Amino acid sequence: MAIDDIGQARQIIERSLEDMRPHFREDGGDIMLVDVDHEGIVEVRFLGECAQCPMALMTLRAGVERLLMLALPGIKRIEMV
Repeated sequence: MAIDDIGQARQIIERSLEDMRPHFREDGGDIMLVDVDHEGIVEVRFLGECAQCPMALMTLRAGVERLLMLALPGIKRIEMV
């Protein structure tokens, strides 16, 4: 399933990231949406302490990716850029 409405997809993703943000900020970091495309690829950037965290990839796959895929079924993959 592709993402037809990028604007609506961005809104859904931003709302989901906003819900996650307090957890990132507790550790001195943050997360930012960089891009989303029609194929369902979402690019995010970890900021602050989260950018250098050795657990960042696990957080991306087990946390961010899982929650975003539940929020927007058209998402195929989350990439950290």
